[in-house]
Amino acid sequence: MPDIRLFGIRHHGPGSARSLRAALTDFAPDCLLIEGPPDADALIPLAAHEGMAPPVALLVYRPDRPRDCAFFPFAAFSPEWVAMRHGLAAGATIRFIDLPHAIQLADGFGAAPEGEAAPIEAEPVAEAAEEPGKDSSPLPAPAAIRRDPLGELAAAAGYPDGERWWDALVESRAGADGDVFAAIAEAMAALREGADPDPEDGIREEAREAHMRAAIRKAAKEEFSRIAVICGAWHVPALARHDAKGQASADNAVLKGLPKTKVAAAWAPWSYERLATASGYRAGVLSPEWYDTLWHHEGRVAARWLARAAALLREEDLDASPASVIEAARLAEALAAFRGRSRPSLDDLDEATQATLCFADPAPMGLIRRKLVIGERLGATPPDSPGTPVEADFEAQCKRLRLKPGAAAGDLVLDLRKETDLARSHFLNRLALVGVPWGTRREARGRGTFKEAWFLAWQPDWVVELVAASAEGGTVAEAAASRVQARARGAQRVAELSGLVGTLLDADLPEATAQVVRALDDRAAVSADVFDLMDALPALAELARYGSVRSSDTEPVLALVRGLVPRAAAGLVAACQSLDDDAAQGAKKRIVAVSGAVALLEDPDLKATWQDALRALADQEHVHGRVVGRAVRLLFDGRAIDAEEAGTRLRLALSRAAGAGPAAAWIEGFLEESGPVLIHGQGLLGIVDEWLAGLDEDLFTELLPLVRRTFATLAPAERRAIGETLARPGGPAPGAEGPEGFDAGRAASVLPILRLLLGPATTTGDAA
Repeated sequence: MPDIRLFGIRHHGPGSARSLRAALTDFAPDCLLIEGPPDADALIPLAAHEGMAPPVALLVYRPDRPRDCAFFPFAAFSPEWVAMRHGLAAGATIRFIDLPHAIQLADGFGAAPEGEAAPIEAEPVAEAAEEPGKDSSPLPAPAAIRRDPLGELAAAAGYPDGERWWDALVESRAGADGDVFAAIAEAMAALREGADPDPEDGIREEAREAHMRAAIRKAAKEEFSRIAVICGAWHVPALARHDAKGQASADNAVLKGLPKTKVAAAWAPWSYERLATASGYRAGVLSPEWYDTLWHHEGRVAARWLARAAALLREEDLDASPASVIEAARLAEALAAFRGRSRPSLDDLDEATQATLCFADPAPMGLIRRKLVIGERLGATPPDSPGTPVEADFEAQCKRLRLKPGAAAGDLVLDLRKETDLARSHFLNRLALVGVPWGTRREARGRGTFKEAWFLAWQPDWVVELVAASAEGGTVAEAAASRVQARARGAQRVAELSGLVGTLLDADLPEATAQVVRALDDRAAVSADVFDLMDALPALAELARYGSVRSSDTEPVLALVRGLVPRAAAGLVAACQSLDDDAAQGAKKRIVAVSGAVALLEDPDLKATWQDALRALADQEHVHGRVVGRAVRLLFDGRAIDAEEAGTRLRLALSRAAGAGPAAAWIEGFLEESGPVLIHGQGLLGIVDEWLAGLDEDLFTELLPLVRRTFATLAPAERRAIGETLARPGGPAPGAEGPEGFDAGRAASVLPILRLLLGPATTTGDAA
């Protein structure tokens, strides 16, 4: 019989990893059985590859539904990772022994319905010792509150939770005592005896432990002399029964008839941020970067950590002298001694840093906790490790465009006139279409439409979306085009399709763009929803006007706009009948947006068509006053009617016969958001002033509240400027260009100064 030893560990624990490394060195096993997905056994040798840099994760997924998946993260200080590296260096046989995910991800094993499953991070032993009862299946955590036996031990020992108790007694202790595993096994046996079984996890946990016991028995029958079993501490008592009488028959009965499906596995880069409990990872740890320091710098961990904290503060131009670091180290040592610890814990260092380096300021302390407690480390996998076609294309594109996924976020400003920057823009937009929003668009500073600003922030779990995209194409571009075409087929409104056209042009997917444009044209031809057509126009007009900056072919878009404007114009009056206040406000916004779109294109035929529709709307007596008032205003702004006609329409709309309610709506539509125009443009203020001055006393008293309500929407500075203009002698003249008209003599007096400012070579002054 081989010598079989069980080592109960806690995930991502440097103390557990250090003790395990010492125990394995002493035991020298020729077979290591590690709790993890057997579906990924073939990938274990890559753990020793020189290009593998933890944190990394094993991804197990269903090729037919890639989002049905599970992650198994590893850090350098994860005991399972240490065991794999030790076994590979020693030439031992290494196997994962957890219940295969070909079973756990199969339909009928409790997985979420198709389309609802979300990728989760699972540990090879996700019911980690810090929280017994956690699991590694792709199921969400049950909503019911569970009993936490380890938390009860922590409370008895005076610790706030099981995480801190385990950290103090196991992870942060000095040395590597192999006897700790016997103590852990004894504690877990006592805890399991008193723990209430979880009815929701019972079947799954029973199957997992049955499979692990079967794997131990299988290895025992082979020619191994020393077998090491590395599993979550919670499982040790259950796995110790592997050779109990009748246990094999019971395990076979549990595993019989379980459903199976086809799965695939791959290594993926991971990050400390995703490894932290704060990310929502159920088997995470509070302080990954702190544990990394414990693992790599056991001898002088306090001095190392405090020196890094001081360097971080100095990078932010904050005071952090060597004397302060020395004082912080002394204070941390004193706090640890006072609390009966052999060396400072993270809590001791935290308090010492706040007192001596941050002077009780929470802002720099927040920076230290983010960088040195949780950390921003991002792992890497070998370039030749197994992956999907889209993943390979993603890596190739990143290399070609000199974009490197990293844990640190940053800004990127692109000049779309440059070939590489334009290609970067296309790539980032394509990634967004496949569900990988690596870059978020921001407003670019400076002039010109050729600049594009992005904020880049990478999340390692987006590898799931890249895997899922492989089901829709062999490259990022193909997958993005396929994804948008599927959305186009399901779109119900013309406006939805117009938004897709914009994303496709930004991503430079011409074939998909042509298909969506044809679908949009077909849908618009039979659409009876005028407002839907109007919602589509502004985005399309902007594309037609500025799409050339991206070297995209915008002629199909322009042709589409030329077809949509007459359709919207023809149905405008009918669509605006019988609107309530809210609907009228929506219609007014759409009319303003389409007017801006038509003006943007600078097409005389489209402008004339749309102004004819506005004139017809302005002549309506039974359309909501807010809509009619804005139509008149747009005609006046577009010089389709003169000041005299605008004043006449204003007087008619606000006459006593019109009624107070319709009059209020009309004046609101006419003057809303008009502060700058009233002050500077086209004599609008003169028209309103002339109308008010011509009212008789009774009508003025009746309409005054309506006018005051409209002017109350203007900013105080705008109201003050309007009052100053009206107070000048003569007041504003109806139809005058600006409050006082244009004085050519006064304008000419500033031209010499402009020539000095702009330089002798410019012709700006002469043009002015």
